[in-house]
Amino acid sequence: MDWLGKLASRRRVTTGGLVFVGVIAAMAFAAVVSANNLLFLILSALLATFMVSSLIGQLSLAGLELDFRLPEHVSAGRDTIARLAVRNLKRWTPSFSVRVSGAGQSVLSATVYFPLIRGGTTVEENVTVRFARRGMHRHEGFKVSTGFPFGFLDRSAHVALRRDILVYPRLDPHPGFEALLVDVAGEIAAHFKGRGHDFYRIRPYEPLESVRYVDWKATAHTGELQVREFAREQEPLVEIFLDLDVPAEAHEWFDRAVDCTAFLAWRLVEREARLRFSTQEFKISVPATGDIYTILRYLAVVAPRPARPPAAPDEEHSYRVVFTARPQHFRGAWGSARIVHPGVLLPAASPVRSA
Repeated sequence: MDWLGKLASRRRVTTGGLVFVGVIAAMAFAAVVSANNLLFLILSALLATFMVSSLIGQLSLAGLELDFRLPEHVSAGRDTIARLAVRNLKRWTPSFSVRVSGAGQSVLSATVYFPLIRGGTTVEENVTVRFARRGMHRHEGFKVSTGFPFGFLDRSAHVALRRDILVYPRLDPHPGFEALLVDVAGEIAAHFKGRGHDFYRIRPYEPLESVRYVDWKATAHTGELQVREFAREQEPLVEIFLDLDVPAEAHEWFDRAVDCTAFLAWRLVEREARLRFSTQEFKISVPATGDIYTILRYLAVVAPRPARPPAAPDEEHSYRVVFTARPQHFRGAWGSARIVHPGVLLPAASPVRSA
């Protein structure tokens, strides 16, 4: 995502500038009272210095354009590298001592300093942003400022670039998430144990194929190399169900369950398992009808609400994981599922106990 904005500056007198203005006022009073030409010359030099400082500061900030890029996918609790660039649209005049910071609700928490931006060039800097929670985050803009050359005036410009940023749940594990993943992976392996490849056909040998699949009887019969081809084994289906019907006292647990759901789905897809994720209002299969980011976008904004228990699972032999605060509602067709409830996945940062 790119954010562009041109700058219109405003100025503020700094503490050093106030001291300098006081010196100018004192010198003006002394020159008028004494009518001394030397004091008038010194006063003129002070006024010229102040005016030149204001002009150079204005030129330094004028003609700048801001470009800020965030990655397409942003996860909570994880450092994200963003790209901040400042373009100097002036052909010959450089800009000095430019600072970029966040304004209002901003994703930029630290100030980025550019000592020199030559005319007609772009200076870029990597910045680290971090979001503590999932959901939609509002970004209001940036503040670009400079105190060049003497620091008497601090010229600044507010770049209003309002954007909504969708932040996924945490993909890095909370304490106990890894233990749950290990348990689930082991149960998946045990659930689908014994399924192998099925013979499909015999066909002519192709270059660079392994000779261990050569069928020597068919080769002798035809006089040409023949190989055995097997039907590709279908990956086991894992169904994850997130129950939206959560009592008020378990809302904190629900946020933790959303993080665990995202973490588990992400890791299972990394292991190339077939995944089906569903709630009472949403269902998607990966990779058949979507991708993992569709699930993460949904989990970024999902909230608990009153809902009925789910229908029966779609596939009879699938492995199922259910996140629910009401385990008593999941009997019958879901009875063989691994149930993760507040007694298993605690809102506090304590290890997860096996269900």
